[in-house]
Amino acid sequence: MFSRRRIIALTSVSAIVFLCLGISPRMAAQSAGLQQKLGAQYALTKTTDDKTDIVTAGAILILQKDGLLMYSTTSAAPPQNTYKDGKLSQGAYGVHDKVQRFGSMLGHPSPHPVQTRTFVTGEKFWVTNIQVQPDGVVFMLFTDAIQDIRYYSTLKFIFAKGATPTPDQMLSTVGEVLKIQPDDSAQQGDQANQQQGAAAGDANQQQPPAADQPPPAPPAPPATVQLGQTTDEVVAILGQPDKIINLGPKQIFVYKDLKVTFMKGKVTDAQ
Repeated sequence: MFSRRRIIALTSVSAIVFLCLGISPRMAAQSAGLQQKLGAQYALTKTTDDKTDIVTAGAILILQKDGLLMYSTTSAAPPQNTYKDGKLSQGAYGVHDKVQRFGSMLGHPSPHPVQTRTFVTGEKFWVTNIQVQPDGVVFMLFTDAIQDIRYYSTLKFIFAKGATPTPDQMLSTVGEVLKIQPDDSAQQGDQANQQQGAAAGDANQQQPPAADQPPPAPPAPPATVQLGQTTDEVVAILGQPDKIINLGPKQIFVYKDLKVTFMKGKVTDAQ
């Protein structure tokens, strides 16, 4: 059993460790709660080790600000973007990108060129990691293949100096830049249920129920297309598409009111 003196000594050592790291026990608890809240809100996507494909799809994010710089996943490290006081910044990485582009225009390309792309409002990607740091929260972002190239970057939401935001405050700040795409299949299911309910109400008004008539059967479940389904599963649900756009590993099935995007035979998006 620990003596009182030993317990005091261990407590003192723990406090010294937190102070050396610049983190108080209270801040550590706040960071843990923030990490849990963000992880629950933004479902992570798992990629292959070489970052060439998606193993498990998570939340699809829609960019709400112009100017997010990304590098090809073949580059050694991703660029670092920051968000503070309502402004999205590329920092030194943005300067490097402009210098590289300017050199290429003058016929003096960089000896170690990096494939870059700047994303604007409305473009979509995934989040593969979220890390709470003492001075901010870092999102690791990863795109679908764009002309056979996948891109990645980090986006750091910087805390106000000397303050750790509450989980709700942080979610509000992240939402200024990254919006989660709603589940289209769920919305379609709700609309189908509403239409079926309205039709059933009209039928009840026009035809009074007959005596001893058995209750009507419940409506069939709505057709649902989900991330990760194969082309055969989607055809079984929605039928043959009106048109197929074939872009190599990427295919788009076009229906009357829906477009379903496949990457290597699996659903990655539906609009």
